[in-house]
Amino acid sequence: MGKMKVGIAGYGIVGKRRHHFIDQHPNLEVVAVCDQIFDGDSFEGLQYFNTYEDLIKLELDILFVCLPNNVAAQATIAGLKRGMHVFCEKPPGMDVSDIEAVIETELKSPSLKLKYGFNHRYHDSVTETLRLIQSGELGEVINLRGVYGKSRIIPFSGGWRSKRELAGGGILLDQGIHMVDLMRLFCGEFVEVKSFISNSYWKHDVEDNAYAIMKDQKGRIAMLNSSATQWQHKFNLEISLTQGYIELHGILSGSKSYGEEKIVIGKRNEESDNGQMESKTIKFLQDNSWRDEIFEFADAVVNNKPIVSGTSKDALETMKLVFNIYADDNLWKEKYNIIKPN
Repeated sequence: MGKMKVGIAGYGIVGKRRHHFIDQHPNLEVVAVCDQIFDGDSFEGLQYFNTYEDLIKLELDILFVCLPNNVAAQATIAGLKRGMHVFCEKPPGMDVSDIEAVIETELKSPSLKLKYGFNHRYHDSVTETLRLIQSGELGEVINLRGVYGKSRIIPFSGGWRSKRELAGGGILLDQGIHMVDLMRLFCGEFVEVKSFISNSYWKHDVEDNAYAIMKDQKGRIAMLNSSATQWQHKFNLEISLTQGYIELHGILSGSKSYGEEKIVIGKRNEESDNGQMESKTIKFLQDNSWRDEIFEFADAVVNNKPIVSGTSKDALETMKLVFNIYADDNLWKEKYNIIKPN
């Protein structure tokens, strides 16, 4: 078959990174991009535009949406209405109503594929952890504790991520959503949330810290801190199971600032009463998550397969959980008029 024509809406750091891996797929070809920065007549042999509205006037097969939160849902809906398969970065929009509107459009075009870019699911440490949990080798999950933090929202001082009218939320919606999504991946749906939300340090109108305790359908507890005051960037997720534990430390990223990616696996010793356990550490030296995620999406499009991971339902449930965390803090909820999801 001929190559499928791809357009990328939003050509910042993420859009360029997606382009790099799209080019590696034999059935995909980027033919056009859009971004507000363009002001000339040519760009690396591609057609380019200043708005996604102009971009999707082309006859494209696939649209990648790498735009700010305030327009991501609108661009996704527009692409679907134009008959394009769509891959959209997380978060799916500014709030839950945005992804609900997308799903309403998606249901009218069942032949089209829609996938959301929760690329942490495709990191080797995460896929190995999921395999271990699903295998039952370490028993059942008891609880989870996660910290995901950096020194600021980039760019926190200025830029759309620090403005509620453009972003819809702060560090939890921008970065912590990955940890929320992974907790759902490992446990399923959470039905009860207790939280505190704060913007006491950076003092923008979006949060710089979110603290949450969540209970899932089986009564298991997950604790989360999503932080923009973690001066040393950190990714850490600890999972206790009935027969051992799994600790995820570090995650490979473009900034290389979260340390090496590894998991520590410990097996419970029934004869030990002092906490001593055998453990092993597995280090992962390459980040293939962006490639693998795009290739899985391309396979679904080319071979008409269902989207398995990063579905619109995943995006909806993860967004609901994020906004339940926001809404449980009554002061935060009232201050910013946050609607608690159903």
